[in-house]
Amino acid sequence: MDGSRKSNLQAGADPTASAAERARAWLGLVAPWWGLAGILALLAFAIVRLSPLALDAFRVGLSGSQWAALALSGVLMTYFEGYRGFQRSFSPRVAERAAGLRESPAPVRVILAPFYCAGYFAASRRVKITAYSVLIGVVVLIQLVHFLAQPWRGIVDFGVVLGLAWGLAATGVLTVRALEGARTREA
Repeated sequence: MDGSRKSNLQAGADPTASAAERARAWLGLVAPWWGLAGILALLAFAIVRLSPLALDAFRVGLSGSQWAALALSGVLMTYFEGYRGFQRSFSPRVAERAAGLRESPAPVRVILAPFYCAGYFAASRRVKITAYSVLIGVVVLIQLVHFLAQPWRGIVDFGVVLGLAWGLAATGVLTVRALEGARTREA
């Protein structure tokens, strides 16, 4: 167990610790999990919302070229969204920021932990620009995909669901590992 976690646990269990120290220790234990839960809930919500649309493509029926497009969408979105976007970039950032909440659980960061973990505030300029740019880009892409008819919308949504599922798993695994003290970024 790392020293900071041990001190948080000891302060929370120490009857001589002040109420402020006990509250800080408790927030340091709860905040990272609240941040992770909020991010995972958002990803799960997106998966649940998009899955029926992706499945509709199968109900409509696919031609040979549409099956190829479905496979290509799945492979590309899993790689670019799931692996490159989530596992290599977003998920390690969430993990590091969640672990940081344990060390400095400021009230605003605790209340808005999912937004803090995503990098929307109290982050470097680069991280905030990235977070907001991705948010705006996703909103624009969602609006554009709404114009696609089935089965093309389902084909795109199929790839997105695979990428989001990869991202959900990567974010959960990397954050739990970070909270256990493991490194989240490669050396």
